[in-house]
Amino acid sequence: MLAVRLPEDLESRLTALSEKTNRSKSFYVKKALEHLLEEEEDYVDALASYEEYLRSGKKGFSLEEMKQRHGVE
Repeated sequence: MLAVRLPEDLESRLTALSEKTNRSKSFYVKKALEHLLEEEEDYVDALASYEEYLRSGKKGFSLEEMKQRHGVE
């Protein structure tokens, strides 16, 4: 169980949406939290991968280098 205090403006918007759609406020809070967690987890994973790439010392290629390498205009 988790209790969260929301600013009045967010609470009002959430209540209005809930009433318009006949869905619970909990439904929308869960949906928003799932979306946020997915985005943040992806960001953390991408950042870790990038830092690992930098530590590896491997050379990357620019878009122009890849175009030339593969004969793409």
